[in-house]
Amino acid sequence: MRLRQATRDDTAEIWRVRYAVTENRLTPGRIGDAELHAHLEDFGRGWVVELEPAPNPRIAGFAIGDARDGHIWAMFVDPPLHGQGYGRLLHDEMVRWLFAQGHRRLDLGTEPGSRAEAFYRRAGWRPLGNATDAHGDRLFELRLEDWTPHA
Repeated sequence: MRLRQATRDDTAEIWRVRYAVTENRLTPGRIGDAELHAHLEDFGRGWVVELEPAPNPRIAGFAIGDARDGHIWAMFVDPPLHGQGYGRLLHDEMVRWLFAQGHRRLDLGTEPGSRAEAFYRRAGWRPLGNATDAHGDRLFELRLEDWTPHA
């Protein structure tokens, strides 16, 4: 297992994981390769937990943060691999990097009542009241002074 920065070569595996999730589902075609690549290369950075290396890489999960505004754009783990620490590893690396970019507050949206919501709450994220975004996701924030990396 290896945590590394994501590249456009990871596109197929990122989509495989993204469409495998059973919560926070994404309608196929709503986001395409061009938007994914822009978030990996222009707007921010992404990471993957690689289980099998190239030439046939297989990833357990991925995380992508937007350096412009400190928004968590995506973080997903392949459902059969939940509970093995991959999500926390990805989360802490992404959060550490976003705070290093000078942000003092990060934000994200996630499906209310989901495993992801419980995960983010355990990681120190706080809901912004009952606020939701245009997709119905509950909005959360994490402030630098409130964050403690997982040991």
